[in-house]
Amino acid sequence: MDDEFSQAYSRVLARDLVLGGVGGNTASEALKAGYDPKEIWLEVCRVQDVPSSRWLGRDIPLKN
Repeated sequence: MDDEFSQAYSRVLARDLVLGGVGGNTASEALKAGYDPKEIWLEVCRVQDVPSSRWLGRDIPLKN
């Protein structure tokens, strides 16, 4: 999340952004509840409208 949003803003998102796709939890809560980190990340990407080309990281192209 730091690479996409910056260290400071990623902490805010992890703490405050409610994600419907992981049980209505924040990213931090979802991690504690045992959700897969990749599932959480992809939900953050969807909610924040991150282009799918960056879902796997800046240097890794998305495979279809």
